[in-house]
Amino acid sequence: MKVLHLDNNHPLLIEQLQEAGFQNDVNYTGSKEEVEAIIHEYDGVVVRSRFKIDKPFLDAATNLKFIGRVGAGLESIDLDEAAAKGIELFSAPEGNRNAVAEHTLGMILSLFNKLNIADRQVKEGKWLREENRGIELDELTVGMIGYGNMGKAFAKKLRGFNVEPLCYDIKDDVEDSNAEQVSLEEFCEKVDVVSLHTPWTPLTNKMINAEFINKFKKPFWFFNTARGKSVVTEDLVAALKSGKILGAGLDVLEYEKLSFEELFDKPSTMQPAFHELMQMDNVLLTPHVAGWTVESKRKLAQTIVDKVLAKFGNQL
Repeated sequence: MKVLHLDNNHPLLIEQLQEAGFQNDVNYTGSKEEVEAIIHEYDGVVVRSRFKIDKPFLDAATNLKFIGRVGAGLESIDLDEAAAKGIELFSAPEGNRNAVAEHTLGMILSLFNKLNIADRQVKEGKWLREENRGIELDELTVGMIGYGNMGKAFAKKLRGFNVEPLCYDIKDDVEDSNAEQVSLEEFCEKVDVVSLHTPWTPLTNKMINAEFINKFKKPFWFFNTARGKSVVTEDLVAALKSGKILGAGLDVLEYEKLSFEELFDKPSTMQPAFHELMQMDNVLLTPHVAGWTVESKRKLAQTIVDKVLAKFGNQL
């Protein structure tokens, strides 16, 4: 079986597939059109996020048996078209769930203790203790929206803290020993901290908006290590300014990659709300790296190898 790799991943991915009898080719720089011209030669393709695997791509991939995405989500792939063509899809949320969980916890503790502000002030020669008095996670209610691989991994990290962990999910019976599943009404009534762990779908697109935020009974802290398009930036900023949201840790934004960088090359294109978000001391931002650790790079690749071999290894 021939496999085309479109992104550079941990070398174990190619090495182990090679050892198992797969032929591996790489194309890290070709355009989508150039790849579509040759994809009919391949039984499998391994991607990350270089371009969308849409219907034209899948129509050209006449021999394709599987797509492996070295990441947690599959939103860059036309799922319906892949299913119609009988193409197996493999993703790897197991590979970076621990990294995402640790990053989320790190953002919470950093914001609660004003670590970034205090670090900057000390380096500026300011010794402001009272202004940097923090708050404790102890005895707060922490709620996870979405309780799959990422939500469960984050809840597990909370076991060392004296918190009440709740989860809300559209699926029934997802709770485990680390979090209690509740209705959305109860979730909005009780939580002090909200952590988003949902994939991007039409249902979650712009889900965190003014209407949703106003359902919460208490002011709360908000953390998003899931998908930027799930949050309406303008409504988030309004809630931060009003005090409805006390602070936010965002690893993902509506504007990422080139679109993010262009905002600084062309400041006039930046939305006013996004510009305000960038200036807020109670907002912590990171560049979509929650699942981006040295360890997760290896785990993600290993997860894809294991799934491919489990399905196709005996056909070689």
